[in-house]
Amino acid sequence: MSKRLFIRIILVSCAYIVAGAAAYVCALIVFNSITWQGDEPLYYLAVWCSLRMELFVLLYLVVGFLLIFYYYWRKPFNYFQEVADATASLYERDDKLITLSEPLSELENRLNQIKLNARNSERAAREAEQRKNDLVTYLAHDLKTPITSLIGYLTLLHDEPDLPPEIRSRYVGISLDKAERLDELINEFFEITRFNLSHISLEMQQIDLSLMLKQLVYEFRPMLQEKNLDCSLDIPPALPLRCDSDKLQRVFDNLLRNAVSYSFPDTCIHIRASVRGAQVCLEVENEGNTISSEKLSRLFEQFFRLDSSRSSSSGGAGLGLAIAKEITELHGGTISAESRDNRIRFTVRLPLEPAPM
Repeated sequence: MSKRLFIRIILVSCAYIVAGAAAYVCALIVFNSITWQGDEPLYYLAVWCSLRMELFVLLYLVVGFLLIFYYYWRKPFNYFQEVADATASLYERDDKLITLSEPLSELENRLNQIKLNARNSERAAREAEQRKNDLVTYLAHDLKTPITSLIGYLTLLHDEPDLPPEIRSRYVGISLDKAERLDELINEFFEITRFNLSHISLEMQQIDLSLMLKQLVYEFRPMLQEKNLDCSLDIPPALPLRCDSDKLQRVFDNLLRNAVSYSFPDTCIHIRASVRGAQVCLEVENEGNTISSEKLSRLFEQFFRLDSSRSSSSGGAGLGLAIAKEITELHGGTISAESRDNRIRFTVRLPLEPAPM
């Protein structure tokens, strides 16, 4: 806008000077075309003006330029006031769009985009905070159930020393299950705290990704057997990768845990890894209920739970995939999910040599 305005002022100023010069030339031609007697008032006025020509030229230029600048610069000053008012309205808690004059249409679009982004960010932050608060409330409520059961069965074991061995064994088993569930809920509280109060940093080292995956599958055997699941590994004998092994193991642990939790019984989880160009591509695929496109797009959001039932034993704090995404991106990689025909596939792509941080 300023460039166009400057060019316009220059052009108008030039036109003003040319018009003044043309008017002077025309007046001179007319004056010389008349035969004067020497005693006419108009003749005396013309002679008087001719003797003071420099003064009139200066006055003409000063007045003209002042009028030109006033005419063209009063609009920018009005525009500045519009922009100042519009900037103040950016932080107003409403969805009213900013309206500016026509020459400021481009700035108007930018300000409206900034305001829209700010409102969306604020709304997303409120929703995330609300989901977190709801989740903490649910977890606090869920803590009461295993604690109450645990206290009840331990009290029976304490008060009834003559219980038959089979009943005592059953009560001990139930108490152990409740204690394990209590441990899971407390870990979810810690997970929420760690996510909100800490920043994930990486300690890079060279590892064998194939060996890490084999060890991970071995550790998951009890969980796999519980649902009668099988796990196939289609990976190279050795797959060197520079990464933070502890953080990356957390990513794969979460993906495999999700696959176990949401797989149909008596099915197989497939883990595939390969090198594609300068990247390692790892896929975790399982058979389970197809995830809708709406939920699929929110899988990596903070505190989003695929199973919204708070009583589900498979429902975590809704941070696992969000943290997995952050860790993957810190490595310079990507993580994505797709689901169709009762199959769910997560794909992680990592650079063989991450860029220096």
